[in-house]
Amino acid sequence: MSEELKAELLAVGLDAARQAGELLRDGRPADLAVAATKSSPIDVVTEMDIAAEKLITGLIAERRPQDGLLGEEGADSPGTSGVRWVVDPLDGTVNYLYGLPSWSVSVAAEYRGETVAGVVAAPMRGETYHAVLGGGAWLGGTRLACRAAAPLDQALLGTGFGYLQERRAHQAEVVARVIPVVRDIRRGGSAALDLCDVAAGRLDGYYERGLNPWDLAAGELIAREAGALTGGRPGLPASGELALAATPAVFASLQPMLEDLGAWHD
Repeated sequence: MSEELKAELLAVGLDAARQAGELLRDGRPADLAVAATKSSPIDVVTEMDIAAEKLITGLIAERRPQDGLLGEEGADSPGTSGVRWVVDPLDGTVNYLYGLPSWSVSVAAEYRGETVAGVVAAPMRGETYHAVLGGGAWLGGTRLACRAAAPLDQALLGTGFGYLQERRAHQAEVVARVIPVVRDIRRGGSAALDLCDVAAGRLDGYYERGLNPWDLAAGELIAREAGALTGGRPGLPASGELALAATPAVFASLQPMLEDLGAWHD
């Protein structure tokens, strides 16, 4: 793949993520978290999710009509160019619902199955992360690098929890086993931002079970391009079964621990 095509894909991704982020930021009702009924705020968030994905897919279809699309809110077309866009229009829905700033728009471009460009925009943090394959990871104009090597007992980790009660219960059991042997654990609420925080050196590592391709695609590339290792269970890539990103030293200790604790099953 040419550097020119990577640059073109990155430019499209940056524009799509910026516009969708502005739509979500400026279109969120101020009283969303205190709406009168439970269904009302959820419905509004769903509407915003769908509107943001429609904006992104429309922009991509206009600029690169031969590309495929895979989006959280239903976009799924194969395309004919070898490029497929993997889109999460609103990662961190609960944070968005409650007015917390840690939500993001994630836009990634794959070429023949390999992620080659990724953008994660966090409008309420005033941050946009991006990377192209082989070109490093960036926060605006600042090149990112994951933290220097540290042992597991000095590592600050991020994680997340699923929506199903049985899965959440098991994930809590895993956290209870991990937290005594690390510095501490954070739960940010946006997988894409957690991966970017590994890239930016704000976390030493991050793991989670139950992620979808759109949760992972852009953030995983950004973490890798910042020097982190990424994967799933030993010998496998990151997937819905288990996704892990960490500094090399933490990865080497954390991956076998999570395997032994059964972090990959419900």
